[in-house]
Amino acid sequence: MNRSTSRTWWKTTVGVLLTAIMLFPVYWMLNVSLTRDQDMRKSPPDLLPVHGTLAGYRTVLDEQLPYLGTSLVIGLGTVVLTVALSAPAGYALAKLRPRGGGILNFVLLAAQMIPGIIMAMGFYAIYLQLGLLQSVPGLIVADSTLAVPFAVLIFTAFMSGIPGELIQAAQMDGARALRTFWSVVLPMSRNAVVTVSLFAFLWSWSDFVFASTLAGGGAHEPITLGIYHYIGNNNQQWNAIMATAVVASLPTAVILVLAQRYVAAGVTAGAVKD
Repeated sequence: MNRSTSRTWWKTTVGVLLTAIMLFPVYWMLNVSLTRDQDMRKSPPDLLPVHGTLAGYRTVLDEQLPYLGTSLVIGLGTVVLTVALSAPAGYALAKLRPRGGGILNFVLLAAQMIPGIIMAMGFYAIYLQLGLLQSVPGLIVADSTLAVPFAVLIFTAFMSGIPGELIQAAQMDGARALRTFWSVVLPMSRNAVVTVSLFAFLWSWSDFVFASTLAGGGAHEPITLGIYHYIGNNNQQWNAIMATAVVASLPTAVILVLAQRYVAAGVTAGAVKD
């Protein structure tokens, strides 16, 4: 009993230390966001904001709200477009079994291996011809290309586990494929919808490559570029940079906490089959 207890305490201690190391950058970001400019170069630095200030957060409210609003619109637009494209595709691959479905799954996996900068260059050439540079719809489409392949795989795995008897019963009642998908399959795929929506929102919210390539210098820039504008050779607004980072992290942190049980169910769907 004593040996088992000592092992438990040892594992707990190691786990707490590793967690503290991983979360220390988050704490330091919060600490610096509350530190005055004149205290930034102290050696050694203060581990606590002894003379705390909210100047950085006032700067966020004065300068960064438009960037946050643009990121929110882009994130929600990416979620809607991703779900609208990937849910029917996942249903078709899981239940309708079209010819070439295996090849399509391989293509979706391969698409996730393409570096974002290569895709950004391709989008830049296309958007230059279409006039979509520095536009919100252009960023929504670009960000969706990162989320759709992953989302199709998630929906396919989840919908494969839906009993075929339910779909057959709907068909016997006269429902066609579209009605069956909308009224039976999609409501049962709530966990997958939440998982896909969360990852699509996170990818679009944190995107920098597409934003800097396709929207840099425009009237509608996301929060990642808003933070980037503070960084320069002569810029010393580190509390404003970190305050913006803290504010930009809050929506994603709240969403992750609220949706974690749905994400766990959605990601593991299809891993075990009867």
